Amino acid sequence: MQLTLRRLNRATLDRQSLLVRADTDAVTAIRGAVAVQAQSPVSPYIGLWNRVAGFDPADLDAAYADRRILRGNPVRMTLHAVAADEYRPFREATEPSLYAAKLGGRIAKSGITGPEAAALADDLFAALFAHGEVRTARECEDWLAGRLGADTAKQVWPGIRQYAPLLRVPTGGPWSFADTVSYAALPEPPAMRDPEAADAALATLVKRHIEGFGPVSIADVAQFAMVQRARVKKAVAALDLELYQGPNGEVLFDLPGAVLPDEDVPAPPRLMAMWDNVFLAFHDRGRTVPPDYRTTLIRNNGDVLPMLLVDGLAAGVWRTVEGGIEATAFHPLPDDVWDALAAEAKSLTALLADREPDVYRRHRHWWDKLPDHETVLLPGA
Repeated sequence: MQLTLRRLNRATLDRQSLLVRADTDAVTAIRGAVAVQAQSPVSPYIGLWNRVAGFDPADLDAAYADRRILRGNPVRMTLHAVAADEYRPFREATEPSLYAAKLGGRIAKSGITGPEAAALADDLFAALFAHGEVRTARECEDWLAGRLGADTAKQVWPGIRQYAPLLRVPTGGPWSFADTVSYAALPEPPAMRDPEAADAALATLVKRHIEGFGPVSIADVAQFAMVQRARVKKAVAALDLELYQGPNGEVLFDLPGAVLPDEDVPAPPRLMAMWDNVFLAFHDRGRTVPPDYRTTLIRNNGDVLPMLLVDGLAAGVWRTVEGGIEATAFHPLPDDVWDALAAEAKSLTALLADREPDVYRRHRHWWDKLPDHETVLLPGA
């Protein structure tokens, strides 16, 4: 069966609870989303607000505090919030890619080789985190300075902190994590530099990606996990999957019996968080981002702007301003869509009000580079 782009869009939105908000808790919602991008501490809260009916941010606070949800870098080489039991297989699956990216060229100028950096990461892990300790970034860098000298430690620490399986520890602030970074480790850390463990874990990650975003291609899974396509092909071959044909004839994989909503199912407007994976989990991001808007919404430095999701597709951006939410649409929107976005804005400003009413402030320079647009102030709560 050949699937249209619109039907693929609806399938992904359905699995991500973006067609209808789910009546569930934070842990189940994050598991359903597979992983929620957490580069900015506020993004998981807005991500769950978009997916969970009556979302209470205290639910996510508590899940972070008792480690039912972990914040680390198990997928796509950047911070994500994941269900605690999924951190280890996800991190093992992506270990070869992290080793190559974070312990290779990134620290080459320091004179430390990849194997030497890996050994340093192991030693730091054993010295500072073997008994469940919580350590600051400063303590980790000071330990490295004792081994390498201060200048070399400054060059090596960025790669090691992104490679070592270190979790971000909640430190307070409006969204559980303040500017001061502290780290901890799981009692049983993931296997490192173990190809067999990595391949076994990748099968789990591939299945979960299909479950949360499918139907998907080999290239889509590789993009989401940031792993080599050859590894994904091997993992897919070992799974019992249903095959479809994509809009351009590409092979797509799905779980047997997975629901595929009709393409005419309504997709209500949403105010999406920065870096939401519904825009990033695919090689062909046209599933949710119109090609004409892609370079405006997904910047070369990695910033992914907070988008308006209209009829299942990115249609513009939003930002907080005095009095509510400023919504900028890149094409004309009908009155009923603006009405729905206004209702979303009231709900979002209520969520932010007691914590941080003005979020994503440091990204506002991108608004000077927007194309022709229509801007509407959506009053707050």
